[in-house]
Amino acid sequence: MAVNPADIAQVRAFNRFYTKVIGLLDEGMHKSPHSLTEARVIYELGKRGRATSSTIAEELDMDRGQMSRLVLRLVDQGIVAVLPRDRDRRATPLALTPEGDALFRHFNEMSDAAAANGLLEPLDELGRRDLVDAMRRIESLLAEPGDEPLILRPHRIGEIGWLIHRQGLLYHLEQGWNGEFETLITRIYAEYEAALALPPKGLWIAEQDGQVAGSVFIIPAAEEAPGTAQLRMLYTEPAFRGRGIGKRLVEEAVRFSRASGYKRIILWTQDCLVSARRIYQGAGFALVREDKHHSFGADLNGQYWALEL
Repeated sequence: MAVNPADIAQVRAFNRFYTKVIGLLDEGMHKSPHSLTEARVIYELGKRGRATSSTIAEELDMDRGQMSRLVLRLVDQGIVAVLPRDRDRRATPLALTPEGDALFRHFNEMSDAAAANGLLEPLDELGRRDLVDAMRRIESLLAEPGDEPLILRPHRIGEIGWLIHRQGLLYHLEQGWNGEFETLITRIYAEYEAALALPPKGLWIAEQDGQVAGSVFIIPAAEEAPGTAQLRMLYTEPAFRGRGIGKRLVEEAVRFSRASGYKRIILWTQDCLVSARRIYQGAGFALVREDKHHSFGADLNGQYWALEL
């Protein structure tokens, strides 16, 4: 898919702006004689305690030859020490000297101060939260999946509106659905909020790396026989797909429904939502009926699924 030239220009403009803000154009890192690359190597050694040159090169995506030259320079400056080899005679472990450790702590303190004074202190609480959330978002989009555990939790203030916004936008971009869908899900979430505590209802936010990764909710099925729950609004953020999050959410919704005394769970979906249908089938749902309809600006095939508990 072709990339919008305006998007390219925005990315480059942001890179120039952020480079200036955090001082990467300065000659030395935090007014020291050391470059940003040298500071990163010092940081990695300080964080790990000891590591081989190849391990740090891989972590920083550096050329091995460049890494070797940099390490030799830091050794000559008395910042890095070469340790006796372990069992693997091919790998030479490295560690910071006392002087290097002092420099590592200095860099840490200066970096903390730069983040606080240059980025966070000028903003109010809402601005700080927006900035940190945006940084987390960039990292979740560009980085490899982290090893942070997946958390399923209740929703917080502001997240219902955010879920409506995200799902309205995602289904528009991915399925071409129009504003009718956003209007529908606004009403669906309002019905959840307005529903009484009994029969039981539950909404789960999947959170990973501090980001909302997906959600789903269970509500009593108003037009069905007593003891019937309805599973609604399952979705997973694109940056978090492929990690089994949708499956976890449906499993939790089924577990909750069973523990709450429901006898049956129903849901409505569209046959074009292939990944969601696979999750429902894997959880034991069976297709009850299908109805073709024109909604959200598209010709769709609605499917009704049910799970007997």
